[in-house]
Amino acid sequence: MKFIDTIKNIWKIEELKNRILVTLGLLLVYRFGAQVVLPGVDASQLASLASQTDQGILGLLNAFTGGAFSNASIFALGIMPYISASIVVQLMGIAIPYLQKLQKEGESGRKKINQITRWLTIAITLVQGPGYIYNLFSILPPEAFVISNQTVFVVSSVIIISTGCIFAMWLGEKITDKGIGNGISLLIMVGIIATLPQSFVQNFVSRVSGDGGGMIMVLIELVIWFVIILASVLLVMAVRQIPVQYARRTAGGGYEKNVFGSRQYIPLKLNASGVMPIIFAQAIMFVPSAVAGLSDSDMSQSIKAAFSDIFGLWYNVVFALLIIVFTFFYTAITVPTNKMADDLKRSGGFIPGIRPGSETSEYLDRIMSQITLPGSVFLALIAVFPAIAVKLLNVQQGWALFFGGTSLLIMVGVAIDTMQQVNSYLLNRHYDGLMKSGKNRKAVA
Repeated sequence: MKFIDTIKNIWKIEELKNRILVTLGLLLVYRFGAQVVLPGVDASQLASLASQTDQGILGLLNAFTGGAFSNASIFALGIMPYISASIVVQLMGIAIPYLQKLQKEGESGRKKINQITRWLTIAITLVQGPGYIYNLFSILPPEAFVISNQTVFVVSSVIIISTGCIFAMWLGEKITDKGIGNGISLLIMVGIIATLPQSFVQNFVSRVSGDGGGMIMVLIELVIWFVIILASVLLVMAVRQIPVQYARRTAGGGYEKNVFGSRQYIPLKLNASGVMPIIFAQAIMFVPSAVAGLSDSDMSQSIKAAFSDIFGLWYNVVFALLIIVFTFFYTAITVPTNKMADDLKRSGGFIPGIRPGSETSEYLDRIMSQITLPGSVFLALIAVFPAIAVKLLNVQQGWALFFGGTSLLIMVGVAIDTMQQVNSYLLNRHYDGLMKSGKNRKAVA
């Protein structure tokens, strides 16, 4: 079988094999840490915390951390503070000249930005850590705490949780550097996958027992699930090819008029921003309920209730709008049409019928806007589909998170990115790739 031959080829490439083993080892360390309970907390008394994270926005956060949140683990905050810090730094990069300068300095600038992101991550953990600990005090019984001195417990736990987040961040960076890449995304994906079997079993039991619809409804749900997966793959992989031609260089270093070399293509993705708009929007959706919870007024409590229900109408309307906005925003900062046009002009390339330079830049920008709009709407629809599954199909909330939404899109997006990383190693060693289109697709830098 071709799949088995591909696995054998992967194992023949020493560098790729080592990177895969390093990645698996570091992911195993992360999953092990998610099961280590904070010192001073009785692990047998965590039932009420688990029930708090069964549904709602805390259930989503628990899914992102792979159950570490409900386990009162040293990795309870997961990698989310780092994601929040990255979002803040990218947003500030638009308005702060110093960060804009760093973005243009290449590798040295990237290292400085990463350092700023790390320090901001520590600051966020020092804010979120005490909030998590005081939530433990409010939800767990007094006998759940082994350390009687509350101050000692709070200080030590905040330090441990902050260290756990920093260690998780370090694991992600090591997977990126020494493994197969996409370290932070892989940590999130592994955490999400860890909750999938339990969610499916719970939904299966609820269907086959009582009047839940039986096996027929289970099969219907699985068919819909696979259709959503295929739609997500299409969203991630869809590309519009823009044809490019090159004038042939003369011996004097110029270009011969009306004589062109082979045609190539600029691949512009339908969803150039990947899953980042989902992650950005999801991080912001935690804010309204947290801020509203600071007040006891009726309006604040109604806002908190509306934005704590991740399957509610207003939550999903705002969530979808944020995804569309962030898709345009992230595409604008990650697809530099001006630079693409300048690179084409310097290399003697042009788009047939379009003048090189500013007209090419405007053309590429217009095309990106045209394909980003349907891409962003499609992305938003898939993101809010779990709410549709709960309301129309009566799917259990834990299992519904995998019917599109943040969880499924992250899994599909990260899986495809990882396959592309492995594919590039195979093609560079002249083996058949994992993806048929990998060896045929041409791109212009």
